[in-house]
Amino acid sequence: MSNRLVAYFSATGTTRAAAHHLAEAAGADIKELTPTEPYRDADLNWTDRSSRCVREHEDVSIRPQIADVPDVSGYDVVFVGYPLWWDKAPNIIRTFLEGQDFSGKTVVTFATSSTSTEGATGDHLHDSCSASTRWLTGRRIAAHDSAATLATWINDLGL
Repeated sequence: MSNRLVAYFSATGTTRAAAHHLAEAAGADIKELTPTEPYRDADLNWTDRSSRCVREHEDVSIRPQIADVPDVSGYDVVFVGYPLWWDKAPNIIRTFLEGQDFSGKTVVTFATSSTSTEGATGDHLHDSCSASTRWLTGRRIAAHDSAATLATWINDLGL
């Protein structure tokens, strides 16, 4: 087992592709955060005020359940990936972060989006982990970013 993990949620596949490139670049294990109740196309319709993604965005207390939560206890560094929804991580990311002990671990976020430019740094998620979690500034990455490009970023982070 690597001491690095890439854990990600992907609604449409874009974040999945980015996560696989990142895992290759980081020499990391990879685990998908799959919701117990999968998101259907109608759930992801951000123009429909009654859609699931809009309801979850408007009620930050909603915590979608994860079908098979990866155990982070054996990892020193955890990359956490997500699509940006209104410049923030979907609530399922908070489910993951709040459900485990990240004390003493390094967490680095990464996000994908075709339009959003904020939220990839992960600053809005710090309150979902213990105070002793070490956060490094995350970034927005594209599904087509090469493993070499991502390796340079990882190196720049000092990892």
